[in-house]
Amino acid sequence: MEIFHLRYFVAVAENLSFSRAARQLHMATSPLSQRIRDLERELGMTLFERDSHNVELTEAGRHLLPTAKDVVHRFDDIPWRMRQAVGSSTPTVFIGVAPGLHSRVRDRLIRLERRCAQDFRIKRWPANTDELVRSVSRGELAMALVHLPVHASSLGVLEVTREPLGAVLPRAEFGDHTSVCLDELTDYSYVVPAPATAPIYFEQLEKRLDNAGIKKKIHLSTGDYSAVSELVANGSAFAISMLDPESGMHKYRTEEQIVLPFEDFSPALATGLIWRLDRVAEGCELHEPVNRAQEELPDR
Repeated sequence: MEIFHLRYFVAVAENLSFSRAARQLHMATSPLSQRIRDLERELGMTLFERDSHNVELTEAGRHLLPTAKDVVHRFDDIPWRMRQAVGSSTPTVFIGVAPGLHSRVRDRLIRLERRCAQDFRIKRWPANTDELVRSVSRGELAMALVHLPVHASSLGVLEVTREPLGAVLPRAEFGDHTSVCLDELTDYSYVVPAPATAPIYFEQLEKRLDNAGIKKKIHLSTGDYSAVSELVANGSAFAISMLDPESGMHKYRTEEQIVLPFEDFSPALATGLIWRLDRVAEGCELHEPVNRAQEELPDR
């Protein structure tokens, strides 16, 4: 048994989905399933009941989960504990930042940095949500601002803002509209963001569009957000993105696009602060930084 076996087990147990866990771990589903089978074979126990639709922990799996989480957390804490032991007198607190963070949240993050400057240095670490969840879980980051939902029982989650989403459309075809209905888009191709850049919520959006009769898709392989604008500008394609003009995502728009609200659909993307629960108890080193972040960052 290796540490990665336990790490993979925890990911599947927290997500109750092999595909979601594989995405979180940045690996394919097949080798993940094989490693879980290897672990089950070594323990001589079945850890998951699984069929084509559901994944559930067995009694053995439920008993293993707290032990596995404790072992993985202790292993992941080794670099951080070494830095704390031999580091400088002014600690550095790393906070992850997902792409497309709204300007009002960025402004609050700056205020948090100033508020904390005398006690500890706050430094930002940009990455996508999956990478940030993994880094916070492993103790590499103190906390992170990510796109929700997040499936990890070991993490605390506080929603800080919720942004309405709209349709990014070619201005030449929708310039006279003030809103759009889903049935107006059934002949258009939906530009699906690259898997590494899209929050899990966009998987739900894609299912909603499919149920509305929007079947044509363009799947991006690049994480360059400007690629979406280029495809929409070509005509006969649309994307979904932040509606608020003050959103950071609007820097990728050109005059050839227009962003409209949906008439029959109210999608919204939530951004949340996450942290590892076992690192913020009274007396722990992250208690004060995370408490201040919880006070400063949410919408009021």
